[in-house]
Amino acid sequence: MSAPLGGKTLVVCHGEKDEFVRVRKRDLEKLTTEVMQLRDFLPRVLNGDLIDMLRKARAAHTLKEHLVQEQEQLRQECLHLQSRLDAGQAECQKEREEKLLLREQLWQSGAELQQQADFCSGLGSAACSLLWSCSAREDTVTTWLADGKLQSFLAVAAQTLESFVRSLDEEVKSQTEDHNSQEHQFVLALAGTITNIAAVSCGRDFLSSSAHILLDTLLKLLELMKPGVFPKLKVYEQRWLMLMALYNVSISVKGLMYISENPVLLPLIWTLLDDGDWEVCLHSLRLLQSVLLEEEVLLLLGSSLLDPDFQARISLLTSSVQPSLRLAAQQTLQDLQALQQGRGCNLSSL
Repeated sequence: MSAPLGGKTLVVCHGEKDEFVRVRKRDLEKLTTEVMQLRDFLPRVLNGDLIDMLRKARAAHTLKEHLVQEQEQLRQECLHLQSRLDAGQAECQKEREEKLLLREQLWQSGAELQQQADFCSGLGSAACSLLWSCSAREDTVTTWLADGKLQSFLAVAAQTLESFVRSLDEEVKSQTEDHNSQEHQFVLALAGTITNIAAVSCGRDFLSSSAHILLDTLLKLLELMKPGVFPKLKVYEQRWLMLMALYNVSISVKGLMYISENPVLLPLIWTLLDDGDWEVCLHSLRLLQSVLLEEEVLLLLGSSLLDPDFQARISLLTSSVQPSLRLAAQQTLQDLQALQQGRGCNLSSL
């Protein structure tokens, strides 16, 4: 078999075992020369690019492995964060449900507490109204004193009155005050009962000797409830009942001496003479008259009673449209003038 090779004749001979190609020597030498040249020059041409490509391939492979590792790490972190998020959301939901439950329980407790407070106020109002009515009888007060329970009752009364006055500030802020409420009626009846106890001779003697905390509380509360402090609240009834109680106690010399030793007494009377309720002014004047009738008290208070501004304030009340207030102011002014003249005579004799 023969075939052309480079324009030359290529003879292929098939032997029994091997096949041979017969090529011209010149063509073989040329082919050999070309192969040798390629062997020499091909590495020089391709070696730099190949090495650079291999280096880049290795770097790319390393980067790929690093990215795969980072991706796996990020995936694990994401799974961890998702697990924490799920746990946090579950805990948050649990806390939300617990808060809702607690809020409902708190609302129920508040409603029950308000019901109990309303019940206690209603019960206290009814009970103290009965006490107020019963205390108008002298023999009832005498019986209470004989039973020995009056001391504890007066201690509770002092705490109740103070708590009520402290709560007035919150009522002013919330503007939810109702002077016809059971709580106000409770306190009013309580103050009325104390006033009736002090109206009985044995009762005022007991208050003068064994109820100093109550007397101090009444003076302190009247100072807190002075005119202008609670302009939106109608607490004048409590004020004049407390003043009546103090006036009744002042009929006792011992009680008057104790009240007069309190430094707030005279400034309190001075302030209450400006009250918008005429009954408060009237009972303030009556309390002042008790002070002016006791010589030891006059020595204790000194010249404070002779302040011209004090007398001028009382003079304004002599023109009141209320006859009883006008008369009390005139009598008090006469007593002050007599006191001033007496002091003048004493100074002249000295």
